[in-house]
Amino acid sequence: MIKIGLVDDRVIDLEKLNGIVANLPNVEVIFSTTSAEEAYEQIKKESIDLLIADIEMPYLSGYELADVIHSHAINIAVIFVTANSGYAVHAFEIHVHDYIMKPYPKERLVKSIERLIEKSKSTDIAGRLYIKHKSNIHIIQKKDILFIERTGRSTTIHTKSGPVKTYQTLNELEGELRERDFLRSHRSFIINIHYVNNFSLYAKNSYMVSFDGIEEQAMITKEKVDFLQMNYF
Repeated sequence: MIKIGLVDDRVIDLEKLNGIVANLPNVEVIFSTTSAEEAYEQIKKESIDLLIADIEMPYLSGYELADVIHSHAINIAVIFVTANSGYAVHAFEIHVHDYIMKPYPKERLVKSIERLIEKSKSTDIAGRLYIKHKSNIHIIQKKDILFIERTGRSTTIHTKSGPVKTYQTLNELEGELRERDFLRSHRSFIINIHYVNNFSLYAKNSYMVSFDGIEEQAMITKEKVDFLQMNYF
């Protein structure tokens, strides 16, 4: 059973959320409110797994509410349902599960919730990579990969425990990283979206990507950011 809280200052939009979510199997709506302040008070009193929130609301915004959840390391997933696309990139900074633009079909929200439920069943990426480098073979847990970078004829796999070098190409490695968690963000990079900490504008059509725990950065094209917004957020 997944416990959900709903908040949207527009009554008609809140009723739409209720109508979709309340009829899903294995789902319980813990609260439904037009006030982000009230939602915050409810979160402090009752445990929920998922908050579905509008962004632009008076007084306390949905983004500010999600930021409080993230900064206090509260284990609540967040789905933004909004008419404003301007927060999409920033949503990565607070690890929002999804970013849905209004107006949206019922199936879009249902699919997002089902994806969260499946993700909660298996939080770790399964499997290992066998990396060849000269006469050595390194065994790397996929879940420990932050990002992969191609420089010249060499590839560096940045992991939680440090970098691993190989001559295998990104195309070869991409074929072994078919999990949804990995994205070919740029011709020279593959990133694990779960470790992304921040996007910062680098050029007109690209961003630098920062990760939890390391100083090294990757790159992502604007086209791939748009892809993430459509398919992940």
